[in-house]
Amino acid sequence: MSTFDPARLEKRLVALEEELNAPGFWDDQARAAKVSAEHARVSRRLDNYRRLMQEYDDARELAAIGDGEIANEIAATLVPLRRELAELQEAALFDGEYDAGDAVVTLQSGTGGTDAQDWAEMMLRMYERWAANRGFRVELLEASPGEEAGLKSTTFSVAGENAYGILKAERGKHRLVRLSPFDQAHRRHTAFSTVIVAPLLPDDSDVEIDEGDLKIDTYRAQGAGGQHVNKTDSAVRITHLPTGIVVAIQNERSQSANKQTAMRVLRARLVERQEEEREALLAKERGGSADTGFGGESVRSYVLHPYQMVKDSRTGYEMGNAQAVLDGELDPFIREYLLARAAGKVV
Repeated sequence: MSTFDPARLEKRLVALEEELNAPGFWDDQARAAKVSAEHARVSRRLDNYRRLMQEYDDARELAAIGDGEIANEIAATLVPLRRELAELQEAALFDGEYDAGDAVVTLQSGTGGTDAQDWAEMMLRMYERWAANRGFRVELLEASPGEEAGLKSTTFSVAGENAYGILKAERGKHRLVRLSPFDQAHRRHTAFSTVIVAPLLPDDSDVEIDEGDLKIDTYRAQGAGGQHVNKTDSAVRITHLPTGIVVAIQNERSQSANKQTAMRVLRARLVERQEEEREALLAKERGGSADTGFGGESVRSYVLHPYQMVKDSRTGYEMGNAQAVLDGELDPFIREYLLARAAGKVV
C-alpha cells in the first residue's frame, strides 16, 4: 500500500527545483507547466506535513503537563489534526498519470424512468455539496432535463487537487430505493444512475482526434429553466463514431465555445476509456477482473425505504444516515474504497 513518505517527497522537491532552475526550462511550455504544477503540489504537501508535526509536538507537550482542562484542549486540537492526516494519507494513494488533476463528471439516468431522472438530479446536488465541502470548484457544462422531472444527463467539471484521483472512486452505477413521489400509489421504486469520471486535460493536450470520426450536431438548448439550465441557441453535440461516445455542451453563449468545450470533454472521455482498458489488462494479469461499474450490480446502494442505509458493494462500508450522504458526506466511502484499492482488495 502507498503511504505518505516525507523523505521521498523531499528528494523529489530537490529534483524539481533543479529542473526549474535549469537553463532553457521555459523553452518547453507544456513541460514547464507540468513541472511547476508538481513542484507546487509537492511543496504544499510537505508544508502541511511539517505544520501537522509541529501541532502534534505541541499537543504532546501539553499532554505532558496534564490536567483536566488541558486534556479537553488537546482533544479539541486532535480532531482537525486527525482529519488532515487522513487527507495526507489519502493523497499518497494517487500515483496515476492524471490523478492529481481536475475531473469531468457525467451523470446519466438509467433504469427507473422519471425516478431515475430525479435521482440523477439528486446526485448532481450531492456532488455539488461534496465538492463545496472539499473546497473544490464545480462548473456545470451541460444539463438535459427529463420529460417530467430531474435530468436525463448532466456533465460538470470539478477543479481541485487530486479531483480526478478522488472521483474515480465514484465511477459506476448508483442505485436508489425509495417510495416514489411520482407513483400515485406511492409504491417503492428502484432507480439507477451512472457516474462517468474522466481526467480533464489541458487544451493543449496531445490527444489526437480524427475529424472524420466525428458527427457534429448543433441544436437549440431546451430546458425547464432554473439553476441547472442555461438557454442558448448554440448547443453542440459531438458523437465519436468509433467508440459511440456522445458529448453535448450547451453552457456557453457561442457555438464555437460550446464546440471547444465539447472537444475537451471528448478528449477526456477517450483518455478515460484508455485508462479503463489498462486497468482491465492489469486486472487480467493479476488473475481478476476490473469492475468499473458499467455493467452488473451497482457500486453503491442508497436505501431510503423501508429503512435508511447507504452501502458500498465493493468495500462493504455502510452508513445509516442516508440524508447526510445525500447532503455530500461521501468522503468516508471514497476513503474506504481508495484504501481497499491500494491494498489490492478491489480493482
